[in-house]
Amino acid sequence: MNTVAAKRILETALICTPQPLQLRDMRVLFDDRLGLDTLKVLLRELQQDWAQGGIELVNVASGWRFQSRPEMREFLDRLHPEKPPRYTRATLETLAIIAYRQPVTRGDIEDVRGVTVNSLLIKQLEDRGWIEVIGHRETVGRPALFATTKHFLDDLGLESLDQLPLLDTPEQRTQVMDTLQSRESGLQTELDMPPTLEEGVTDDISIDSE
Repeated sequence: MNTVAAKRILETALICTPQPLQLRDMRVLFDDRLGLDTLKVLLRELQQDWAQGGIELVNVASGWRFQSRPEMREFLDRLHPEKPPRYTRATLETLAIIAYRQPVTRGDIEDVRGVTVNSLLIKQLEDRGWIEVIGHRETVGRPALFATTKHFLDDLGLESLDQLPLLDTPEQRTQVMDTLQSRESGLQTELDMPPTLEEGVTDDISIDSE
């Protein structure tokens, strides 16, 4: 199989699949005959092919996907004039505490915020797929430990928690929260974070250049 054909298959799968694709999923496209090193090369080439367009290929927590560039958001928003209800300040503060201090219990969140956390607020974040229970603290009552999910990182356009942006300024907080809010309208507008390639095994077959 030549490079052009392989890229066409990979590009089609990435565009048509609603969820991010991991490298192991991409190998299935080629009956596991295409090694990870070759897939990385093809992904880099696809990134270059789309470098001048309004769409970009990025690597997020759940895998690789195509998404609109942040600068396209202004125009895409016009397709969705009716915005969904925005999250309350309490909800976003709770999410930020979980994201930056995880794993945390409900009591930990209340200690930071200084107020009682409404159970419906936690459920809202769980239903959205941004947080989940990952265990229980070994103390009285064994309270649940909350952490963010891969879906949360995907919605921010991030590959790992290490890439979480700082929240030192109002502008930074607004950017993060606006990115999450935009997901509710079905738009793919992520923070401008550089994607990284996964480490993998060497190729088991070669691919011909055209």
